[in-house]
Amino acid sequence: MRLIDELRAVVGAQQVLSEGDLSAWEIDWRGRYRGRALCVVRPADTREVAAVVRVCAQHGAGIVAQGGNTGLVGGSVPDASGTQVLLSLARMNRIRELDALNLTLTVDAGCVLQHVQHAASDRGLLYPLRLASEGSCTVGGTLATNAGGTQVLRYGNARELCLGLEVVTAHGEVWEGLHGLRKDNTGYDLRDLLIGSEGTLGVITGATLKLYPQPAAVTTAMAATPTLASAVRLLDMARARLGAGLTGFEVMNDRALELVRSHFPDGPAPLPPGPWTVLLEQSDAESAAHAQALFESLLAAALTDGCITDAAVATSLEQSAAMWRLREGIPLAQAAEGLNIKHDIAVPVSHIPGFVQHTDAALHALLPGVRLVNFGHLGDGNLHYNVQAPLGVAAAEFLARHEQAVNALVYDAVMANDGSVSAEHGIGELKRAALVRYKSPVAIEMMRAIKAALDPRNTMNPGRML
Repeated sequence: MRLIDELRAVVGAQQVLSEGDLSAWEIDWRGRYRGRALCVVRPADTREVAAVVRVCAQHGAGIVAQGGNTGLVGGSVPDASGTQVLLSLARMNRIRELDALNLTLTVDAGCVLQHVQHAASDRGLLYPLRLASEGSCTVGGTLATNAGGTQVLRYGNARELCLGLEVVTAHGEVWEGLHGLRKDNTGYDLRDLLIGSEGTLGVITGATLKLYPQPAAVTTAMAATPTLASAVRLLDMARARLGAGLTGFEVMNDRALELVRSHFPDGPAPLPPGPWTVLLEQSDAESAAHAQALFESLLAAALTDGCITDAAVATSLEQSAAMWRLREGIPLAQAAEGLNIKHDIAVPVSHIPGFVQHTDAALHALLPGVRLVNFGHLGDGNLHYNVQAPLGVAAAEFLARHEQAVNALVYDAVMANDGSVSAEHGIGELKRAALVRYKSPVAIEMMRAIKAALDPRNTMNPGRML
């Protein structure tokens, strides 16, 4: 085929895969979306990406950019047509420059997030984006989806951690937007436009990331709360006492931790099972002793207040890591349990207890026996409100029969609480219909106008988002 031959001429025959088992690139992390690529192309640098895009543009072929393939909304695998080119950025994994005085790190888009964290740590610095998939997700993917993670409360989403981008446009041109400036008021912010665009406007090939000094001490604790309203009250106390030092505030219901205990029975158990468990983390610029004293004071006050019933403070890095493994084990336990109806939603923190109480009751009335696995980043209002089939009901059958009704119920409740149907996972293919239903028509038309202007032939990740 002429297109494949031209791609081989650009990147080398060994870097264009069109035969054999391509499932590693064609099946998404959840195993829900299974596509068929015309071929998988693995460029080595930005110049090759630009050349690949130009060749595809000449042939009108769709391009799906992929990093670690850890997305959850079907946005980084090809469709079933067999006509789309899968552009894997995995070979583009160079650390380009670390500027310690400017607190910036410039990297290829294919760098694995954990490697970027280590590159910063080796110089005594911190890149604070932290995700359960950090051992396999890539920087380009985190920026294309504007990933959140567990430290948004203190450091913000991926967008807030990026100062500059290098992007290949739909025409195969390279926008050189890499810089380490905190202030640049020269027109439209193209960086912010490309971040979160899910590969529909261009291919991110490089990024300049924002670094921070390493904290002197990081302290982790778990606390049991009788209600979700009590957890919100604890969050308010933690903000008041810890200020900017509060870097993580995760919440997990009993069902979420029950799944972890079921599938990973040898895991840690810092606290007895209870209705809700909160995982707190603070970073301190002074010392470990100061951090410990602050945490103990907070938890003592929370016990007196009644918003917590028990607590455990990690006294070693091993204990801290064990607490985080419980939280990060929830998605893995859910995957082992079987397909579920996932909701990555955002609701104002003050609305969360009422939202959960109302929606839980409505779902139990609609589907008796349904299991609600509720966890997430309470500190920034992002919940992973997931619906698992009742015991004894086949997961795939439950998903096929009830997903539409469950989504409508949950999303209607989210919008009634001034929320968002996608907090950090993006739209992809999974939430296209929801985007049109719940987003302002004016906003949708503006998005379509931007798409038409930057990708007039609709070759950049076609069929996703819009």
